[in-house]
Amino acid sequence: MNVAIVGASGAVGQEFLRILAERNFPIDNLRLFGSARSAGCAYTFKGKEYIVEELTHGDHFKGIDFAFTSAGAGVSKEFRDDITRYGAVMIDNSSAFRMDDDVPLVVPECNPEDALVRPRGVIANPNCTTIIMVVALKAIENVTHIRRIHVATYQAASGAGAAAMDELYEQYRQVLGGEKPTVEKFQYQLAFNMIPQVDIFLDNDYTKEEMKMYNETRKIMHSDVQTSATCVRVPSLRSHSEAVWIETERPVSVEEARELFSHQPGLTLCDNPADKQYPMPLFLAGEDNVHVGRIRRDLANPNGLTFWLVGDQIRKGAALNAVQIAEYLISH
Repeated sequence: MNVAIVGASGAVGQEFLRILAERNFPIDNLRLFGSARSAGCAYTFKGKEYIVEELTHGDHFKGIDFAFTSAGAGVSKEFRDDITRYGAVMIDNSSAFRMDDDVPLVVPECNPEDALVRPRGVIANPNCTTIIMVVALKAIENVTHIRRIHVATYQAASGAGAAAMDELYEQYRQVLGGEKPTVEKFQYQLAFNMIPQVDIFLDNDYTKEEMKMYNETRKIMHSDVQTSATCVRVPSLRSHSEAVWIETERPVSVEEARELFSHQPGLTLCDNPADKQYPMPLFLAGEDNVHVGRIRRDLANPNGLTFWLVGDQIRKGAALNAVQIAEYLISH
């Protein structure tokens, strides 16, 4: 099995290396690619050192079985032909192909079979907030159709990359030291603040991030579900959180929801309000599963249910989901 990672020096690229090693993914040959700036960097994988090669057009991917790409939509679009020309499966973590009709958008706990039909050789990894949400939604959709979703996300600095996490650390240090904080990766200072904007605004005044949740959820779940999202950047370092309200065709009790969630692959139930047990991002960085808690009947809707989700954006929200897709393909 020959594997390539494109964007190997980024936060997700580094997570790919960790997850592939942890899960003992079958690799005979590994190649790392990146920009001219990161070319020449050395990383260790299973005790062996690998050098990042500069990504250029050509035959670099001849003989590659899986290419995990996480270098941005522009790079993915530019190099798709090079990557897939000789039969490599390109599992892309950018937004480049997610809504293309001939590219499957896959979360293995929800729609793994979609990965088997990929006319362009590309499988798209969904947006991190969508992945975290649909893992939980699948448990409910299995027993009754979800008509509507309202969701507010609380997205950590990790969603904007490794440099954004570094900036949050630096902002806290600067503010506590009485200095003017550096603001480069976010619209405003994130330390001691929240920013109700993730990505750019569109004509309808929703952001691209919010519309991704609307469109991607429908595609993954093969559903007509309506989703209204508000995405907020919060000053936590890693792991995204989501407050979710759903309306179903028939009422789902809290007890039934807990039972469904407890048996859903990729989901961990953490819901004991009496003992103050509920998911929190501080304690769930590095966890593979999405965690669900604060499960309640929606007081404003007789067919409504509300719950709280936390998932590691870099793992399940990105690298882990892509690796799980590859594992599914190998097993099938």
